[in-house]
Amino acid sequence: MGMKRRSPCPVACTLDLLGDRWTMLVVRDLYCGKAHFKEFAASPEKIATNILADRLQRLVKNGLAEKYPSIEELGRDAYRLTAKGKSLLPVLDAIAEWGVKNIPGTEKRMGPKVA
Repeated sequence: MGMKRRSPCPVACTLDLLGDRWTMLVVRDLYCGKAHFKEFAASPEKIATNILADRLQRLVKNGLAEKYPSIEELGRDAYRLTAKGKSLLPVLDAIAEWGVKNIPGTEKRMGPKVA
């Protein structure tokens, strides 16, 4: 992970990587097919661009996402989940299911963008 661990507890270590209010939303957006910075920035949660840049960099640094040259937008970078990042999808799905069952007014709209 490249950072000092506060304990060997896997819950603590996972939350140190993913437990802020933005990182799993970026993972959600990657899963749903967003690839370009402007697409992430347009999400309804209105993540600040400096925070978005930091979270994308952190996901890449930790092997959860990869950056590659965009085919759609020449000269720009795009992002996608790695196999390690995709392994978070059951966790993301469980969080969404919990929200639907326990937080009135929520809806599950997650899923990959189908071409």
